[in-house]
Amino acid sequence: MEIRKVGVLGCGLMGSGIAQTCATAGMDVVVREVTSELCEKGFAGIEKSLRKFAEKGTIKPEQEAEIRGRMTGTTELKDLADCDLIVEAIIENLDLKRETYRQLDELCKPETIFASNTSSLSITEMMTSTRPERQQRFIGLHFFNPVPLMKLVEVVRTILTDEAVYDSAVEFGRQLGKTPVRADDRSGFIVNRLLVPYLLDSIRALEEGVGSIVDIDNGMKLGCGHPMGPLTLLDFVGLDTTYYIAEIMFNEFRERRFAPPPLLKRMVLAGLYGRKSGRGFYDYTADARNPTPMKLV
Repeated sequence: MEIRKVGVLGCGLMGSGIAQTCATAGMDVVVREVTSELCEKGFAGIEKSLRKFAEKGTIKPEQEAEIRGRMTGTTELKDLADCDLIVEAIIENLDLKRETYRQLDELCKPETIFASNTSSLSITEMMTSTRPERQQRFIGLHFFNPVPLMKLVEVVRTILTDEAVYDSAVEFGRQLGKTPVRADDRSGFIVNRLLVPYLLDSIRALEEGVGSIVDIDNGMKLGCGHPMGPLTLLDFVGLDTTYYIAEIMFNEFRERRFAPPPLLKRMVLAGLYGRKSGRGFYDYTADARNPTPMKLV
């Protein structure tokens, strides 16, 4: 199946990046937000991103307007009815996602493929909110932030996903200039299944006095060639986000390696979310480019 028109649910950080990437690949894109204000805010971010790409020479100046022209915004779900593929990138709330898919299932053409950008929730649980015929056309498309720059997309299948639909989704990832990897619908998929326990172990190492914040980060950067240390990465991802994902994974697997450490829970309760809140394992409030380590243990 050829995918020419894409619907995107949500115009936040991930949704706007997905929309921009699809439009850059030559596809028509309809982005749905719950309010016109949120839609305008998301498109302002897209326009800023496109300007940066044009200034750096990644795209030609005339392409900037062409790409923007392929995208339209709406607050109505019905405007996505004739899309070939719909990618959902709304808040990580299973009930809200299921209700949105239920409504879309009534509106969209039978051929439309439904996809979720979730990083941790069950694709199968979302899928069951739609009719049996649609369930064969339901997948996960997990993009990474920032979407226009990150080359990976996890293409996730359920036990009911039609093989031809799955192959179309993988090809869609390639059309976007991404490297698709195939994964089954198990919490965390591939990347978070491996990454989250590593991040949680770095917090346990700090709790247990194995090393300081700076030493743990430098150890993994200089000893393993990682671009950033695990505690810096946690601040970048968001400690609240990591805690939420870890809870979901622990509830599914019931293994200690997925259990959020006590320090992570205390930091989230205290509002220390990382870069987004100004403080996490590092304090970014005085100088975001040269943050200072926090005294936590």
